[in-house]
Amino acid sequence: MPSTVTRRSAAERTAQISSAAQSLAREAGLSAVTLRAVATEVGVAPALVAHYAPSMDTLVGDTFAAIVGDELSEVEELARSRSTASDALAAVLASLLDEGRAEVTLIWVQSWSLGGRNETLAARVREQMDAWRTFLAGVIDVGRGAGEFRCDDPLAIAGQILGMVDGLNAHSLVAWQDASERTRLLLRSVEAMLDLEPDVLVGRLPV
Repeated sequence: MPSTVTRRSAAERTAQISSAAQSLAREAGLSAVTLRAVATEVGVAPALVAHYAPSMDTLVGDTFAAIVGDELSEVEELARSRSTASDALAAVLASLLDEGRAEVTLIWVQSWSLGGRNETLAARVREQMDAWRTFLAGVIDVGRGAGEFRCDDPLAIAGQILGMVDGLNAHSLVAWQDASERTRLLLRSVEAMLDLEPDVLVGRLPV
């Protein structure tokens, strides 16, 4: 560790600590975000991190919210790029089960476990789950209005879909079934929930 520390403003140091925490979480999950690990990542003494981030529970919660919030923004943009609700829903769900999202999947899975002992994290998780459910319900509602989907309660269906996504992504961490099989299983289930003909969503997957 350097014997001298570059002096930075409070805002700069806070941003640096936040960036380091996010980098650690993406590399090894939320459990890797510890005072000592963040300090090592930044290249400063743990006491300096503690000064600018006095609550590790808050830092972990904020790290989670930043990473999954970025993912939601990315997926919202993906949905907007599609011309129909059916195309948007199929693209979004396939993206969420893509193996390239393994780092965020681990963060989600650990958040439910760690949130049992970290109420700040638990609150962030609930907020993000609500945001994701609202987003999916919006896509479904657009499809219902356009006559593509048939359902009575888009919000309830969105919650059920998220439960399936979370479960299948958890399965992916131990390589149970391959990604294409998990995606087809999910889309076929959603087709039934939205009263669609078989393959309306599955048929939109790349061959």
